[in-house]
Amino acid sequence: MDKLNKEKEGTIMIKSVIRLQNMVMVFDTDGEQILEYQGRYEDVKGSILRDASPDAVFTRWFNYDTEPEAVSRGEW
Repeated sequence: MDKLNKEKEGTIMIKSVIRLQNMVMVFDTDGEQILEYQGRYEDVKGSILRDASPDAVFTRWFNYDTEPEAVSRGEW
């Protein structure tokens, strides 16, 4: 099923979330960005926490770290 049909069917699932200081990037199970959940952390935090799948991976990538840090939903 292509991305457009997934959006129509409502089957896009948040699989991974990366917080970069005050910005957020979100990806589905196919590794595609989900633009409606991306933006300023405070603006998108609630909808991401509400809609993310139970097995979604939450990470933070702050400062000049070489890799993102996996964290719990609560820490994110």
